[in-house]
Amino acid sequence: MHRRAYLAAVGTAASTGLAGCSSALSVLEDDPCTGDDCHIGMNRTEFLPVEYEVSVGDTVIWKNTSEADHTVTAYETLIPDDAEYFASGGYESQAAAYDAWDDRGGRLGTRETFEHTFEIPGTYEYFCIPHEGAEMTGEIVVSE
Repeated sequence: MHRRAYLAAVGTAASTGLAGCSSALSVLEDDPCTGDDCHIGMNRTEFLPVEYEVSVGDTVIWKNTSEADHTVTAYETLIPDDAEYFASGGYESQAAAYDAWDDRGGRLGTRETFEHTFEIPGTYEYFCIPHEGAEMTGEIVVSE
């Protein structure tokens, strides 16, 4: 009889502790973006999905779906030669984005978004500055 009471108490405590914790549960989702609000979400150390395909002229919207601060920062040497550089905060180079991060420049807080329109076909690789060491990277493939 004590065993049932113990299990009931543990179950109640666990469900109460998780009630309303959507941020804790969101890390379990494969695709945190729904509808038109975003195409790529961000959990603690990952872009979801990691790879995303679009057509020339499409706009991609990233949304910070976690409680951590993030950036969307293109790898300058890993985008097509004629493509426009992109980074949250509007920086024109990877070096400028790194420098700005010292003062939290380019920061996307919880539920904030960043968008970029892709005009040149090819593969674009990008990362999150504060989580680059955790390999928080993504890839956009743009086709004609």
